[in-house]
Amino acid sequence: MSDQDKSAEPTTTDAVTPGELAEVQAPSEPVKIADRKGMFGSSLGNDTSGYGGLDRPVLFPGAATKPYGSYFDDLANNLQVSLRQRGGDIESAVERVVVDRGELTLFVAREHLPLVAQVLRDEPALRFEQCLSVSGVHYPQETGRELHAVYHFFSITNGSKRVRVEVTAPDDDPHIPSIVETYPGADWHERETWDMFGIIFDGHPALTRILMPDDWPGHPQRKDYPLGGIPVEYKGATVPPPSDRRSYK
Repeated sequence: MSDQDKSAEPTTTDAVTPGELAEVQAPSEPVKIADRKGMFGSSLGNDTSGYGGLDRPVLFPGAATKPYGSYFDDLANNLQVSLRQRGGDIESAVERVVVDRGELTLFVAREHLPLVAQVLRDEPALRFEQCLSVSGVHYPQETGRELHAVYHFFSITNGSKRVRVEVTAPDDDPHIPSIVETYPGADWHERETWDMFGIIFDGHPALTRILMPDDWPGHPQRKDYPLGGIPVEYKGATVPPPSDRRSYK
């Protein structure tokens, strides 16, 4: 192989091309988790005023089956072997695998998250040294899985590879194990996710608010949190807060 050919080899996940994923199995049907009503942004050619009763499904990509394509198959195989060596198993730990838009997402059962995080960091074939972020999502209509914590892991050692891990918890039991012991840099990310979404990260060394005042009621980025707004008056007319103008459910 010439030096020119070698320089053209992809070395990061940004280099995952459609050709690399062309031979993978077609994903299963999208998963409908909610209906979105009364909002802007319709691409279906119907009303866009926000007042016409828009109704659009909220869809998750369906589960993928092997081969996933790119480096994703090796990652899944290495994770399976490493979990088994540490007393776990991938069938219990990983609820489903999603390949969408050139990204790999592992939906991990919350009780298995600490072990999966440790394996991702310590296994030489994986070596995801960095947890780049922890963020929250709230899907009120996804019964029993309303709260999602999303983790982005990055491997410096193994060619800048990336993997997303998503963990869910119900509204009435919003507990997910902390990974600060494995990834100390996740400390503030977990605090922000607790502050904004109310996910309780068990084992966190100091789970306190980071953006809102300590005595602030509720968690502002949850979908059931009331929208703010300041009534504005001009020329005898009144503009009420957004939550009084339109349904955002």
